[in-house]
Amino acid sequence: MNSVTGGSGGTGASGVIGVLVVDDDVHVARINAAYVEKVPGFRVAGIAHSAAEALARIAALAEAGTPVDLILLDHYLPDGNGLGVVRELRALGRPCDVIMVTAARDVATVQAAMRHGALQYLVKPFSFAGLRAKLEAYAALRRTLDGGGEAEQAEVDRIFGALSAVAVAPELPKGHSPTTAELVRQVLLAAGGPLSAQEIAERAGVSRQTAQRYLKLLERTGRVRLSLKYGETGRPEHRYVWASSATR
Repeated sequence: MNSVTGGSGGTGASGVIGVLVVDDDVHVARINAAYVEKVPGFRVAGIAHSAAEALARIAALAEAGTPVDLILLDHYLPDGNGLGVVRELRALGRPCDVIMVTAARDVATVQAAMRHGALQYLVKPFSFAGLRAKLEAYAALRRTLDGGGEAEQAEVDRIFGALSAVAVAPELPKGHSPTTAELVRQVLLAAGGPLSAQEIAERAGVSRQTAQRYLKLLERTGRVRLSLKYGETGRPEHRYVWASSATR
């Protein structure tokens, strides 16, 4: 099977996706590994607790003929960070796909992860259902890409939006981009408090009109909560926050 990022994956004839779980917390790593093992079609190829250990495990597994397909990668590691691991993997030509699994909520880290090719960004704490949705979407994406051949624009859009759409809504109305919806979601998750539509637009790098359109959609589906901030004069300002009960 070809990796989403290129090269050969490690699923083998069985079609099972090999996952390396990387987290500095031993307890959290075990929980995440247990979650992975509960999802059909996935197996834990190994567990690592540092950047150096992760890179060594990936190299050893590749040498053994069972390369890692997917890394669940924490950002905060004792000897570096997850983005450094991704950069090193790309420099070495390791064709591993990456889903960031971390408590890092700042927009700069989220954007850097996207630019370095992370397929998804899962913010801690999360439920088994949240991780399962990401893994199932990843498996579906690989199956789509395994078909090979050429793709029409609609198929390309579906491939690029396959993972991000899961995080926001099962289906988006016509004219809405899963990528933009996910970016708005990440801005709200990283905010730590209510934001105005203008603030969200600036942090997401979209127009205020676009931000408002997606915020209204997310509010209707229960993902976003709206509150009003009253000033001394004029109309109250609309403020938005990601609903704590929404899927992370």
